[in-house]
Amino acid sequence: QGHGGVILNAASIVGIDGNFGQTNYVATKSAVIGMTKVWARELGPKGIRVNAVAPGFIETPMTAKMPDHIYNKMVERTPLRRAGKPEDIANAYLWLASDEASFVNGEVIRVDGGIVIGT
Repeated sequence: QGHGGVILNAASIVGIDGNFGQTNYVATKSAVIGMTKVWARELGPKGIRVNAVAPGFIETPMTAKMPDHIYNKMVERTPLRRAGKPEDIANAYLWLASDEASFVNGEVIRVDGGIVIGT
């Protein structure tokens, strides 16, 4: 007790940028981002860091079911010209949980291959 810690939240790039037709999802992910920032301020004095990861277009069972033309369009919008892998997201969480990120607090790390700058 009293030794600090790390809280990591799951956000999304749509919580930052919005997305047509996803009002409920955007609202919940925006709330996660706001909660992350408030908790970072409230818990920081106790040595607890709070951050979030905001994935972009990631290879998942859900995206595997997309029609090819939609999947390919999403990849084309990403400057790195590929979908992210689950490991890309996991690595962001691992870094945020590590001592290497000991001065990172209240941040939302985009793991999106630059998709927003590609649109």
